[in-house]
Amino acid sequence: MFSFLCMFGAQAQQPAFDIDLWPNGLPNSNGIDKTQPYDDAKQNFKPSIRVFLPDAAKATGRAVVCCPGGGYSHLATGHEGYDWAPFFNERGIAFIVLKYRMPHAHTDVPISDAKEALRVVREHAKEWGIDPKKVGIMGSSAGGHLASTISTHSDPLTVPAFQILFYPVITFDYRYTHKGSRYGLIGEQATQEMVNLYSNEKQVTSQTPPAIMLLSDDDKLVPPQNSVNYYLALKQHGIKATMHIYPSGGHGWGCRENFKYHKEMTSDLNAWLETIK
Repeated sequence: MFSFLCMFGAQAQQPAFDIDLWPNGLPNSNGIDKTQPYDDAKQNFKPSIRVFLPDAAKATGRAVVCCPGGGYSHLATGHEGYDWAPFFNERGIAFIVLKYRMPHAHTDVPISDAKEALRVVREHAKEWGIDPKKVGIMGSSAGGHLASTISTHSDPLTVPAFQILFYPVITFDYRYTHKGSRYGLIGEQATQEMVNLYSNEKQVTSQTPPAIMLLSDDDKLVPPQNSVNYYLALKQHGIKATMHIYPSGGHGWGCRENFKYHKEMTSDLNAWLETIK
């Protein structure tokens, strides 16, 4: 089902629209998502995507499915989601923001939402002017964990074309992880097998897509070692990877212009996107 939302000013070059990911019913449950109606204030999100398409004259055929962060307990859909749309649309890239359900230790819930988002985008690729082979994934913080999970746990036919990761949670190793994200996804009593399975630096293969990672050296919430170890794992498997560590900024800056290195960051991201054709 499509519902159209008019976005004014610089929000998007075309009206954005929402699509319900599971119109025929949820494939699984986190324990609260069937207690409808959905209520964002209670962090009970209806799994859906908001689609921002670029002007047809600018369209490159590329698309990005965005997973906002929030520690697997809430969603920062603004500065880590919708607010990024103009940046990508101006570059001819379709931008799709995913509202995924919180796991509440039901691991398959956000993963199934993200995989379905990619499937829906590819299903509508011709209609939306997208090349189905050029659909990448993006995530911030816990959303970066979800994006890297999809990038490392998908088969060759469904894996994203590329990954854009902002200060991502990658590992569930207690030394470096964000405990809230770990507990939110796999629970406090998770087995070591589960910890290893969702420590994505351990799940990189030759099929993992190219990545860019953008983070701050002084991030105390999600230590930079998350990205550093992922970068090393990607390079060990011959995967193209780029990493930018800015001197300061802490955690969670997204596309906010008050981030001291905002101009440098967007320039670095733009330069990397130019290599993804």
